[in-house]
Amino acid sequence: MLDLENILQQGLCESEAGWNMGSFGAIAEFHHVGEEAPPQPNAPLCQVTVRGGLRIERLEGVRPVAYETLSPRAHRWSQAVSLCLPEAEAMMHRRDVLTELGPDTAALREEDRTAVLFDMGLAQPQVDFCIRTADENLMRVLRENAGRSLMEQGNPAMGRILAAHPHRVALTKIGRVEVYQMIGGPDTGGKSPEGPHTHVLPKLLRAGRTHSANTPIPDGWVPCAGFHPESPVFDRMGQDKDFSRAAFDAFQTLLRAWGPEDYLAAKRACWAALEDNREPDSMSEPASRTGRAGLRNGLRQWRRLHGGGALIDRWSVAFDASTIVDEVDEENPGH
Repeated sequence: MLDLENILQQGLCESEAGWNMGSFGAIAEFHHVGEEAPPQPNAPLCQVTVRGGLRIERLEGVRPVAYETLSPRAHRWSQAVSLCLPEAEAMMHRRDVLTELGPDTAALREEDRTAVLFDMGLAQPQVDFCIRTADENLMRVLRENAGRSLMEQGNPAMGRILAAHPHRVALTKIGRVEVYQMIGGPDTGGKSPEGPHTHVLPKLLRAGRTHSANTPIPDGWVPCAGFHPESPVFDRMGQDKDFSRAAFDAFQTLLRAWGPEDYLAAKRACWAALEDNREPDSMSEPASRTGRAGLRNGLRQWRRLHGGGALIDRWSVAFDASTIVDEVDEENPGH
């Protein structure tokens, strides 16, 4: 039986790990950057740097779901653990207009506890996506436009937010992520800054979903936070690296304990077939999306573990064709 709290605490001390809280279309991410000192916990299940921070406040009733997703790059895959709550327990306020919440007395840093929180009104199920500011000029504009949607045509508040770069704070039923860096956009050369950052994507928000269809969250459960242990195949900036067997093995332990059975079964089956030198026609493609991902990632991982060859090439042609794109997630650098 794995100890979830201990695993998360260890993860907070891993420089290559990443974290997030949010929804499908509004997410706050926490990562370390290369020049920073190795992470040290500020308190149990809490980590704060000059760029942002994370605190996990509740594990009671949390269900960890470990999974691997397909990459559009045929030599890669991604991995994560979602911390989930039952749907009824995960729901936040779902405000759909800009709303002042008052001083953020629960801020991670003492110096931020007199700054004022404003819910952006994105109406997301499992996260109140907020900004925090002590800037009087920005607060004046926000207060003048409270009660309006930030997406409303002619609302000046969003433009002022993008120009002022206030802190972003993602609040969920199990904790919070805070981002102190600039908002990605014109002032950052159109790129998100390295380390903690946020994404608000209106097109995805309109889908009204709690998570990607490629994330195998059990029915009735909602992901409230994501933990991304060190990838065995790419670094925190999303660049290829030498295969790390240690990182691979560490995540397989989590996957066996907390992963979806149809994914695990498909991967076991293809590895057993390859071990026995069987041809790809000895195995039928799994019926479920999750099972198909298990088969395809199993082939990619076998190649990393055992090298290439004519047999694995035939399996890849049969089951991991690059033209199949409906079950591939775009990767988020650092995950």
